[in-house]
Amino acid sequence: MVMGACIRIVLRTDPDVIMVGELRDEETMATALTAAETGHLVFGTLHTAGAVDTVHRILDVFPDREQQIRAQLAASLAAVVSQKLLPRRDGRGRVGAYEVLIMTAALRNLIREGHTQQIRSFMQTGSRLGMQTMEQAVEMLQRTGKI
Repeated sequence: MVMGACIRIVLRTDPDVIMVGELRDEETMATALTAAETGHLVFGTLHTAGAVDTVHRILDVFPDREQQIRAQLAASLAAVVSQKLLPRRDGRGRVGAYEVLIMTAALRNLIREGHTQQIRSFMQTGSRLGMQTMEQAVEMLQRTGKI
């Protein structure tokens, strides 16, 4: 059974939260977006280089329905968190560096209108909202002596 079909089966149980191990294909992404649009909290993973790349990857899966998917994504996306595990300065394991994109009305408009190249600048200045770029996260870990 494919993941999209599994999500549809889970939706019949009226869950509040759905965790999708990996959003690998068009059917899985489309079903997850529909679930999010209908009020379910959906968590999913993607292997990307960062938060902005995650938005682009989702949009790229649907080239023939890009405008519709932009609207769906703008309406339903709450946040994107991207992580990298970096070696600790003391050599004792790794520490997480997190890039965080929190959706705002302005970011929803950027996605809806196809101006996703501007998302990074919102992240750079959105610290009061809890946003940060990977570069900012790494810089903070360096300042605090963790890496």
